[in-house]
Formats: sequence, structure tokens, C-alpha cells
Amino acid sequence: MRRLALGMGGLLVCAGVAQAQVQVVTAARVHTSDPAQPVAEAMAWDAQGRILAVGGTRDLLARYPGAKRIDATGKTVIPGLIDAHGHVMGLGYALMRADLVDAQDKAEVVARLREFEKQLPPNAWLLGGGWDQNDWPGKTFPTAADLDAAFPDRPVWLERVDGHAGWANSAALRAVASRATRSMDGAWQPEGGRIERVDGKPSGVFVDAAMALVNAVVPAPDAAYRRQALEKATQAAVRNGLTGVHDMGVSREDLALMRQFADEGRLPLRIDAYADGDGAALGDLCATGPYHHAGGRLQMTGVKLYADGALGSRGAALLEDYSDDPGNRGLLVTEPAALESAMRKARDCKVQVATHAIGDRGNRLVLDAYQRVLGDAAKTDHRWRIEHAQVVAPEEFPRFAALGIVASMQPTHATSDMPWAQDRLGPVRITGAYAWQRLQESGVKLALGSDFPVESVDPRRGLHAAVTRQDGKDHPGGGWMPDQRLSAAEALRGFTADAAWAGHDESEVGRLAPGLRADFVILDEDPLAIPGEQLDDLHVRSTWVDGKQVYSATSDD
Repeated sequence: MRRLALGMGGLLVCAGVAQAQVQVVTAARVHTSDPAQPVAEAMAWDAQGRILAVGGTRDLLARYPGAKRIDATGKTVIPGLIDAHGHVMGLGYALMRADLVDAQDKAEVVARLREFEKQLPPNAWLLGGGWDQNDWPGKTFPTAADLDAAFPDRPVWLERVDGHAGWANSAALRAVASRATRSMDGAWQPEGGRIERVDGKPSGVFVDAAMALVNAVVPAPDAAYRRQALEKATQAAVRNGLTGVHDMGVSREDLALMRQFADEGRLPLRIDAYADGDGAALGDLCATGPYHHAGGRLQMTGVKLYADGALGSRGAALLEDYSDDPGNRGLLVTEPAALESAMRKARDCKVQVATHAIGDRGNRLVLDAYQRVLGDAAKTDHRWRIEHAQVVAPEEFPRFAALGIVASMQPTHATSDMPWAQDRLGPVRITGAYAWQRLQESGVKLALGSDFPVESVDPRRGLHAAVTRQDGKDHPGGGWMPDQRLSAAEALRGFTADAAWAGHDESEVGRLAPGLRADFVILDEDPLAIPGEQLDDLHVRSTWVDGKQVYSATSDD
């Protein structure tokens, strides 16, 4: 009997230890994004960060009496938000250069650059990003001359807000000319890009593939700068409630840096990295198979390809001329045969394909190529994706569902582009643009994201745009093309369960259900109960990944 009693005592001690390692969060409500139990009051998870149970507060506290309790009385718990299309290193670099977002004219751009220049050493390039000529009087591209008076000697290179065009001053143009293998004068254009010209000479604006001419002479960031960029980007993400990002276009070198962070326990969120085209990173995937970090925070199982450019810089490939630029039908960034070859390579290596397509011609080209490359496999669970799916011809909507294609879309693109998108497309084509409901009603899953740093990393802005079709000032009244609005539940699902599904991660994240990882966000408000106009004002109290807090707001936030 004594031996039995000791044995039972040992079991009780073990049970006590296990109970102490369990944590339970209790809240006004827990939205799970799980159809089996959409709403609860509490959630429990173990020391490994796996969810044990979701249910009522009284039940879970009774089931785990020794658990540590996180009291979120009056607050709302939602699954960790996943941005299905972002650029992590791009965000980090954007946070370390001159910020030109929302500059209202070229004079404001120059003023911001002058202020930023004060922190630079004498010979450094002045780098910035976020300008948008569509916000300026006249809405025309700038020129090198607009920068030269303020910066006659220091090279200046400024990325457009969409990352598909850049603006250089004359000092930067001289640096390009000194390294160029051929004269930049004349009518020559690089494949997949465009050099804007005045009297046959580069004006200072380089579109899509032409940007490589300038990027080749910009000094490369050193290791310390790159580590700082990754640190800043990941902290900005979790501060805004993101627990995961599908990082579109990651080089072999950037994956290695992310792996270092993961090894060091410094990666506070999950990164689903997609290789940067048909290059070294895709070669690694084909040689060694999909990459998964042991800690579960980092993986690379897909590749990001490019079909065309962007609408704002008139690089999106259209079936007919731009309504505001007769004779221009945009650009194919990748030659179609090369694009299809990369798709076949990825298919044979069992790598998921995600392809950037914005214009209606770009989307048709990708759908046609997917159909040829997938063949009968289109009926399998491949989850190949079109990134942006921004302007789609009406007859193409059913093809997305028929081919099993995920539409990876960014709600804030619609509200940023709405002041000028119809100028580009005209009154007929615009009805197939940013058409979230039309795609969804065709049976297509929407994975929602932001395309940061093109747009803000803050997913609350995406939720707001998806539900209201309005900008940050709640304009226009009633929303732009309001029949394409999503409900709050649909928008939340696009940033949680459906984003996870698009990355083949639904057995790990995206919902709050037993067995999945405890990735969640605690909010002051309930996003499914407040007016849509208030969604961008949600207050993130804390962000949790693997059951551990990776961000906590101060009382003043």
C-alpha cells in the first residue's frame, strides 16, 4: 500500500507540473475562425504552444485548475492575423530610408529628402520610397531635374510606392552611365522594362525591369544593415497584430538571414518565404526539397514569379490600350516562354507557384499557362496562386475556380488606387477590377494581405478597406464599387483561416482549435461587432505566437 501511495503521489506531482505549464486566456469572446466552434470565452494551451481546448471560461478553468490565467476581461481574442502577401526585407529597408508616402507634390518630396539627408555621411546615396505621382498636381512622372537643384552631387534613388518604378537624379544617372555596357541614349529599352525619356535621353524614371540598371550601382547593404532591417520589419509586424507573413520573393541570402534569426530565437512571427523567381533559391528547393525550420517559424515551399508590372506606373499588361495613355498596353516583366518554363520547373520540383498578375492580359496569360502546366493536376489540391488578380476580364472569373487557383488580393490596393484606377481602365474594364465578391461568388478562396511596404503593414487597414471600400478618411460615402465589399467575417477569414490555407498551413495556424498552434491577438474591441468604419481603429493589446507574448501595448497605446 505504501508503494502504491508513493506512486500516486508521483502522478499527482507530475499532474501539478503539467497543470502549471498550461495557460488559459479568458475574454469577453474568442472568435476562432473555426466552423466547429466559431465563438468561445476561453482557450487553453500547453507548454509547447499547442491549443488544448476552446470553450467556456468556467469549464476550462475547472479542467485546468493549476493553469496560469491571462485575464482579458472585456476584450476579444482572434486568431493571429496572417498577411498573405508582404515583403519583409523590403519593409525593413523602407523603415530605414526616406519616407515619401502621401507626399502631396514634388516640393514636399524634396523637403522630406533634405531633412533625411541630415543623418547621412557625405558620400552616401540618398534612398527613399513611397512617392506616387497620382497624388500630385498633373499626375505626371517626375524627372531628374526635379531633384537636381537640391541634390546636385549626391546620388538620389527613390522607389515608387508600388515598387515598380524608380526616380533618379542626374548624379545617379551619371553613375549608371559609368557602368552601362551600352549608351542609355536613343530608343533602346530593356526587356520587361521601360526607361522614360525626354528627347531620347533618360528622364530619371525607370519602370519595372529597367530599375535594375540603377539598382546595380546602388551600394549593397552590409550585414549589420540587413540584420537591422529584418529586426525592424518583424517588430513592426507583430506590433500590428501579425503572427504570420507570406513573404513574396525571398532570395537565398535573405532566407539564410531569416534562418539565423530563427536559430537565435529572434524571429517573433512565422514567415512563409516564397523563392524569388527562377533563381538560386528555387534551385535549392529543387535540389534539397522544401525547407522547414525545426522551430516552426520559417519555411520555404513556394516560388514567386512575375507576369506583368503595376497599374499605377502603367506597367500592368492590358488586353487593350490604357484609357489615359493610347498606344500603351503595359509590360510583360517575364517573357511568356520563360515564365511557363519556370512554372514547369516548380511543378516538377513539387513547389507551389504564386504569380504576380495585375492587368487583364497578365491574368489571362497566367491562367492560360497554369492550365497548360497543371493539365489534369488542376483537379488536385495544388493551391497555385495569382498574386493581386487586380484587373480580370469578366470571362476569366470562372476559370480561377475551375483551375483551383487561389486569389491572393490586397484590400488597401483598391482604396489607394480608386482616385485614378478608372482613368487607367475606363468605365467598362473597371468593373472587373478589385472584384473580391465576384471572385468569391465564383467559388474562389481569397487570401488577403497588404503587399507591404507598398501599403501599410497594419492589417487593420486591410480589414477596414475590405469591409467599407473606403480610404482612411471614410471616403467615399457608402464605399467605392460597394457591391464588392466583404463582410467583417469574410475579411477576418481572409486574414486568418483562408490565408493559412493558401500557404498549406491550415493544420498549424489560422484558426483557434485543439491541436493547432496558439497564435492569437487580444483586441480591445470586437471586429465582428463594431461598424466597419471603426475597423482601422482596433486596438491591439498583445500579440501571441506559440502561446508566448511577442508584443504588448502600453496603457497609453
